Amino acid sequence: MRRVGVVGAGGRMGREVCLAVAAAPDLQLVAAVDPGHEGQRIEGLTIVGDVGELKKRDVEVVVDFSVADAVRAHLPVYAGEGIHAVVGTTGLSEDELEAAAQLFANSAANAVVAANFAIGAVLLLRFCELAAPHMDGVEVIELHHDAKRDAPSGTALQTAAGIAAARERAGSGPLPADPTTEQVLPGARGGEGAGGVHIHSVRLPGLIAHEEVIFGALGQSLTIRHDSYDRRSFMPGVLLAVRTVPARPGLTRGLEVLLNL
Repeated sequence: MRRVGVVGAGGRMGREVCLAVAAAPDLQLVAAVDPGHEGQRIEGLTIVGDVGELKKRDVEVVVDFSVADAVRAHLPVYAGEGIHAVVGTTGLSEDELEAAAQLFANSAANAVVAANFAIGAVLLLRFCELAAPHMDGVEVIELHHDAKRDAPSGTALQTAAGIAAARERAGSGPLPADPTTEQVLPGARGGEGAGGVHIHSVRLPGLIAHEEVIFGALGQSLTIRHDSYDRRSFMPGVLLAVRTVPARPGLTRGLEVLLNL
C-alpha cells in the first residue's frame, strides 16, 4: 500500500484529495500538511504545518495543492528527500517549471505537474488541438469560483498554447490580427495568450471550474466546453497521477501523457 501525504490539506482541493486517498484501497493517507489549518483533524489525522513531517512519516508520494509561492519552496524539498510529487497548483512560470524539471532529473524522485486533473478538461485540450488548424479564429473563456487567485487559469493558458502549437505543426499560419481598434473599456478584449489567442476570465461565486473555447470560420462556429460542478471531478486524475508517478522518470507535465493522449 502506497503511503501518501497531502500538502494544502486544509483547502478545498486538499480536503477532497485527503478523502479520495483515504477511500482508495491501494493507498494510505499518512500525512496532512497545511500551516493555515494546523491542529485541525481530517480523516483521522491531525494537520501539521511543516513539510518536514513528510519524510518523518515515510511518505512515498506527496500531493501538493497549496499555493504557488509555497510550491516554489516545496519542490526542492521533495526532490532532495526523494519524495515523488503530484502538483496541481497553478501559477508557476515556464522558467520555474524548467527549473523543477532539472531538480527531478537529478533526483531519485519523480513529479507530475498538471494544470487540471479533470479528465474531461484534458479531453477538451485534445479536441481543441484537433480543431485548431481547420478554423480561422478562436477565443477562450474560463470561468472559476471567486476565490481563485490567478487569472487567467493555468488550463486556459495551456489551451492557448496547445492551439498555437497545433496550428504551427499543421502549417496553418498565425491567427488573424485582432481588428479591434478602440476598446471603450480597457481589457474588454481579454488577455492575449500564446499565438494571439484571446483569453477572458470570469470569477463568480457558485462556480467551480469551467472553460469554453469558441472557434469561428466563414459561416460557422464550433464550441467546445467543459464544466466541473464538483471538486470530486478532479479526483480520478489525481489518483491516476499518484499511482503512476513512481514509474515516470523526471518531471511529467500534463495529465494527457498519463492518459496516452
